Amino acid sequence: MSDKPEKIRCDACPVLCYIAEGRSGACDRYANHGGELVRLDPLTVLEAGGKQVPFLDGDEWDGDIVQSSRPFVTAVGAGTTYPDYKPAPFLVQQEIDGVDMVTVVTEGIFSYCGAKVKIDTDRHIGEERAVVRVEGEPIGHVMTSEYGSKMLSLGGVDHLTGGSKKEGRVTCDSLLKLCNCEPVEMSIDEGATVVVQAGRAPVIEGETERLMRVGCGSATIGMFAAQWVGHVDEVVVVDDHITGVLTEHQAGRLLDLPAAGIRVRGRRSTPGRYFQVAEPGTGWGGTDIEDPLTIIKSIDEKVAWEGLRLLMVSTTGEQYGYYELDSALVPRPVAPPEAVRLSAERIAENCEPSVCSVLFMGGAGGSLRAGVTENPVRLTKSVKDALTYVSVGGAEAYVWPGGGITVMADVTQMPTNAFGYVPTPALVAPIEFTMRLTDYEALGGHMKEVKRLEDVLTPDVRKSPKSSSQIDPNEPGNFPWSRKRVG
Repeated sequence: MSDKPEKIRCDACPVLCYIAEGRSGACDRYANHGGELVRLDPLTVLEAGGKQVPFLDGDEWDGDIVQSSRPFVTAVGAGTTYPDYKPAPFLVQQEIDGVDMVTVVTEGIFSYCGAKVKIDTDRHIGEERAVVRVEGEPIGHVMTSEYGSKMLSLGGVDHLTGGSKKEGRVTCDSLLKLCNCEPVEMSIDEGATVVVQAGRAPVIEGETERLMRVGCGSATIGMFAAQWVGHVDEVVVVDDHITGVLTEHQAGRLLDLPAAGIRVRGRRSTPGRYFQVAEPGTGWGGTDIEDPLTIIKSIDEKVAWEGLRLLMVSTTGEQYGYYELDSALVPRPVAPPEAVRLSAERIAENCEPSVCSVLFMGGAGGSLRAGVTENPVRLTKSVKDALTYVSVGGAEAYVWPGGGITVMADVTQMPTNAFGYVPTPALVAPIEFTMRLTDYEALGGHMKEVKRLEDVLTPDVRKSPKSSSQIDPNEPGNFPWSRKRVG
């Protein structure tokens, strides 16, 4: 008869690992310790918070409903409700301003989840709908660009479960890294290679971005037109989307600037605004050009004059050229006057640092809600009626309108390593529901499982680093970027 210890079965997810003594399961978060299933990473509690938004008058508001001076038990390290009929691992009651509140704390196994990524850059990284790949596997696609930013939609159930086994594994691994604020290198079909890391500047084709655009070419004209008067005769702001021409633009006309006779390529929209002056690329203003003079279509000899001063500048001010027309009306590069150099620097000064933003997005579906109440639809209604506040790892969550509980949250606002995975494949993400105790009882909550905060965070639990981790949200290292955006 063998004396070899028996394996124990983990029921934290659908994989149902059999785990040997001293070993962990496939997710690396549960282990067999002396025949007992234990969680390897601690339950995370936010112990204090800083004041975020000081008002001009009266008392200061801390700017955050959850992460205030009171302890808040997050779902990071809490465990799941799988196979879903079980109550949430923690139902924590505490008094806030004289009102009894309860926070339902659980980790959800999210097969329906993904990340929305915002990349601040003018440079072309790929066409809309182009496939985004990691290790050659499709994990998402390029979405509609926003002002000064490219957008990606990554993950989702189709990539996690609808493709090959490798596609699902790579997608899950990429989402886990992105949501835990780690870098991921991805390639875009017929586009660029990009390294994305939440809170950091994107790296495009090996080059780290510095600035996002101040505006489109037309907006740049409007913002700085008055500052150019008397220093230049014409300004062309090169932009992949809307190139601006100062003297044609309404701003130039209202400033009584005479026509310069310089016409640019592309499709004229309204006066001083041109579309499609060049192909998209990684050059000036997100175009494929390196020499801005190539977008000049013609110079009218009846309007232009010798010595005309021409400034061509990108939407970030990082590229600019100063020219004067010779006797043949050909633009010749000359050293820019100090005022022109300072105007380009002013454009750059008004650009914000280029940063990657990663929002976790997931659907808190039927199974997860059962851990909150025996009648799951009541939780959905309570969230829609604003009676229940939803947070993800303590971070404020945006709840989409419409059916279900579909949430988005900024991953940089969560504790470090807030996300895990199971090899089904799916992400394991923290989620908390906070409401009045009376409202919780009314929606059919698991009242017998509710415990007061002091009964959850006992002295023994607080002393054990494997049982509980109390962190200060303002302490460097506890959050990915210490709540400060890094450019």
